[in-house]
Amino acid sequence: MTIFIFLAVLFVLILVHEWGHYIVAKKTGMRVDEFAIGFPPRLFSIKRGETEYSINLIPIGGYVRIFGENLETAKDTLDQPRSFAARPRYAQALVLIAGVTMNVIFAWFLFVTTYLIGVPTAVDEAVASPQAALHIAGVLPGSPLGEKIPAGAQVVALSTSDETLETLTPSAFSAFVQANSAEALTITYLDNDVEKTVTVTPMVGLLPEAMETPAVGVSLALVENVRESFWGAIVMGTEATISGLINITVGLYNLLSAAVVGEADFSQVAGPVGIVSLVGDAAAYGITSLLMFTAIISLNLAIINLLPIPALDGGRLLFVAIEAVIKRPINIIWATRLNLVGFALLMLLMVVVTWNDIARLL
Repeated sequence: MTIFIFLAVLFVLILVHEWGHYIVAKKTGMRVDEFAIGFPPRLFSIKRGETEYSINLIPIGGYVRIFGENLETAKDTLDQPRSFAARPRYAQALVLIAGVTMNVIFAWFLFVTTYLIGVPTAVDEAVASPQAALHIAGVLPGSPLGEKIPAGAQVVALSTSDETLETLTPSAFSAFVQANSAEALTITYLDNDVEKTVTVTPMVGLLPEAMETPAVGVSLALVENVRESFWGAIVMGTEATISGLINITVGLYNLLSAAVVGEADFSQVAGPVGIVSLVGDAAAYGITSLLMFTAIISLNLAIINLLPIPALDGGRLLFVAIEAVIKRPINIIWATRLNLVGFALLMLLMVVVTWNDIARLL
């Protein structure tokens, strides 16, 4: 199931990105020859008007083939008014940046939708509604529970052999543990919607601020779904999009800066294999977590595509800017060489992060 969710997320993100290129190319008078999801070999296609719409076998990308965009043949289409190369530089730039723009807009839309649906939020038990659920916020290493219960699990019952806690709040949980410190306690919890139990005996010395107080070594939080108003969701979605763009840009800059001096920690970077696992984890926590994760991936794609590396939108955009300054097309030989170098660097990066993904699984 995880792989299908990953492919669905990837399909939507590619569709959004390429649709941005497609629609702006159409609106600026360019001829679009093909709109493709995935890379060849082709599975099937259908032609509508002048454009062929294709689904290809390798689902890790996509492309929009615009007449006259290919660097090697662009100069031969300068006399064709609907050629990419014949259109004004501003139109070319708009087409190239449209995919990135759509990724940002789509991320914003997902954030807003998530806030409208409701986001699981920790609330104070004094103001919590009856729908609030008790969750394990953290587990203290070396405590009686140790690695027996995962952070994020929902506590559904706490009991001894002859008594069950009726009110599931952090304070009631702690009071019950202290009142039954000499007995084995059974905690019933939900982990990915699967009900499980664990038995634990409280012990003293776990709480630095209260060394004599019996405890089981977990921190607790009441969590409930908090929905925003329409305008509240708009504001929070906008804030999340802006902060996401800033954080991703800073993180990518730091990674690339460290890579230049050979100090990059690629273990913190997820490639396709790692993202499959992360998508599965996000989906396990519900639709809002999956939407949030998809929004973050969309912002990552936007930032990465803006890098001034040949073979990416940012690299092609740099070529257009240079051509606008020098008032003539870039030498095709050098442009092709730079594209090959850029592609080779991207493939090397993909190999490195994929290797790290696999190493983490072993």
